[in-house]
Amino acid sequence: MSDKKIQIENLYEEDEQWIQNLGDETIHAKRIGGKFRKFKWIAILLWTPFFLGPYMMWNGKQAIMFDMENRRYHLFDVTIFPQDIWMLTMVLLFLAILLAAVTTVVGRVFCGYFCFQTIWTDIFTWVENKIEGTPAKRRKLDKAPMGFNKFKLKIIKHVIWIAIALFSGVTWMLYFGVTWADYFNANITTTTLTITVAIASGAYVFAGFMREQSCMWVCPYARIQGAMVDNQTIMPTYDHYRGESRGKLKRGEFVEGNGDCIDCNQCVAVCPTGVDIRKGQEYGCITCGLCIDACDAVMEKVGKPKGLIRYTSLNELEFNRTPEPIYKRPRVIVYSIILVAAITVLGYGMGTLSSMDLKVLHDRQPLFVQLSDGSIRNKYELKVMNKTDKDMQVDISVISQIKELKPNKPLGMVTIPIGNVKSIFVYLSAYEQNVGDNHEVTFVVKSDKSTLEYKTTFFTPSSMR
Repeated sequence: MSDKKIQIENLYEEDEQWIQNLGDETIHAKRIGGKFRKFKWIAILLWTPFFLGPYMMWNGKQAIMFDMENRRYHLFDVTIFPQDIWMLTMVLLFLAILLAAVTTVVGRVFCGYFCFQTIWTDIFTWVENKIEGTPAKRRKLDKAPMGFNKFKLKIIKHVIWIAIALFSGVTWMLYFGVTWADYFNANITTTTLTITVAIASGAYVFAGFMREQSCMWVCPYARIQGAMVDNQTIMPTYDHYRGESRGKLKRGEFVEGNGDCIDCNQCVAVCPTGVDIRKGQEYGCITCGLCIDACDAVMEKVGKPKGLIRYTSLNELEFNRTPEPIYKRPRVIVYSIILVAAITVLGYGMGTLSSMDLKVLHDRQPLFVQLSDGSIRNKYELKVMNKTDKDMQVDISVISQIKELKPNKPLGMVTIPIGNVKSIFVYLSAYEQNVGDNHEVTFVVKSDKSTLEYKTTFFTPSSMR
């Protein structure tokens, strides 16, 4: 190729305009096609369920709803109460370890493709690109004095941004039982309005203005990712062996002795965080692969092999070693064990989730009283919680080997209101000579969906000796 003229129209037209991302200027990243750009669009679609979720119905009710007022959280047929919130710990543990495991294997792909900050920023900048034009035009517009055309374009852009931000905020609140009619009829509480505005403002500011600064300075993940990756982690990497010494094309021809990198800076131009991949791994890199798309397009134009920038590991680049299989990497194995444990515990919890909950509290002051007929009486408080979405009828009974143990009044059917805990006081009496060595008492609460048992103790003077 060195003896042929290479025509690359406007390849260097934006040279000297790229800046290191220090937050003092806005990064106007160039949008370019390619397989990683297509993958980012596909990743955006994964957020579609977030916007569709509040409208899904299940058995005549909202499929996913967080009823904060009644402290009930509905997920299709499952109703979760604060007593089951321990499962949230397993979910958070699973997601945190999954993030660490994925980062160890393929770097910050979550940041590059799936993070809500990345997705919303990509949408906002797409709107900006459609309204204000290419990065060069946007930079020129930013520097131009305020006039009618600039004012018009800025107003249109910000109105659309605010609409997207408000739509995001309202959608989030729909999960909590609020409806669009409540907003249009002004039938919302101050708390609902405050949260809606806070979420919308966050989306507007973070995605519209802070953009890559959120990833660089706000998100803690960028700071700790270095502890998660190793020499076998696959990330976008510049092949300096092949690319250096870099140099611009002279009159459309390659310079003898230069590497394949023609110093066109296209990899920097498309980077949403404004980093230069050729300087090595930086904490601002979100491994989105857009620099690979840009470099491959240039290499194709100049007749050089693709892959000057590619997904690879340090071991492969420096020592030509293929990455170890995942099952042979100790860190990934440890992460996998924790993941399996978390999902197993969560699955067990979901599988054994009961329609009611039972707690039995024995009166401690006093533990027992002696009645005028000489019998011993113990007081118990049964707390029965209805964890369904309708009133529940339960049957209460007692099982014990204590002879002639009897309640002060007959036990039987009790109604537990929807989502409530009802306290039922039971007094059991027996003569001490009939108690024997076995002091165990079992309360049985039975509904049409499940049966729960709770074992406790019947105290007597002799049991305290």
